[in-house]
Amino acid sequence: MTEERIALLRALAQQLDESFQDLALLDNALIHRSFVNENPLPVIQDNERLEFLGDAVLELAISDILMQAFPASTEGQLSKLRASVVNEQPLAELARRFRLGDYLLLGRGEESSGGREKNSLLANTLEAVIAALYLDRGFAKTLMFISRLFGPLIADGTGELIYRDYKTTLQETVQNRFKAVPQYTLVGEQGPDHNKLFEIKLTVNGVLDACGTGKNKKEAEQQAAKKALEQLCASDSSGNADVGSGTE
Repeated sequence: MTEERIALLRALAQQLDESFQDLALLDNALIHRSFVNENPLPVIQDNERLEFLGDAVLELAISDILMQAFPASTEGQLSKLRASVVNEQPLAELARRFRLGDYLLLGRGEESSGGREKNSLLANTLEAVIAALYLDRGFAKTLMFISRLFGPLIADGTGELIYRDYKTTLQETVQNRFKAVPQYTLVGEQGPDHNKLFEIKLTVNGVLDACGTGKNKKEAEQQAAKKALEQLCASDSSGNADVGSGTE
């Protein structure tokens, strides 16, 4: 590593409020496969193995935290909460907080396509960083780091977490109520390839419809499901069983 790269890694470690005995591990966590493809040197390895390990470490840590935070919750409830936390969107948001995209080594193609802002890439990078810390400092230290990152979200309770599970909640609700499943249709795309906005329409057998937008199709589907659930709640509150249109 160059002195400039070492200085950048130390700056990132400071932002993370962590210290690394082996900065090479942190460096490895920030090397995307596109960079390796364009720089095929034996000493350069992409971060995918670290991503694999980090995913497992994160899941174990979050499971431990949730067990402590929600002692009365069932296995099914804890599983849903964990899935709400350990998914692309919150991981990407945390990665942006630490500006992990600025430290990534990317290939030219990935760079030009806006890779530094892609949710999937940022989420994977954070998992790789978690693995690097685990290998460098052990599980106890990594658990403290993860608790610090995710603690505020978890402390807010299920209200903030369940938004990640809108689709599942909606599907369970409409299956019970209407004996049907939601259908999601892509109705539009806007913006350049590196910053697209997707619009998804959700329908349920003509009794419910809503639209949602997002930076990817999954996010747009979640937003559509959220709006549909809001319609159902409003309908229940008003005592009106006929749910109206939620399109905008």
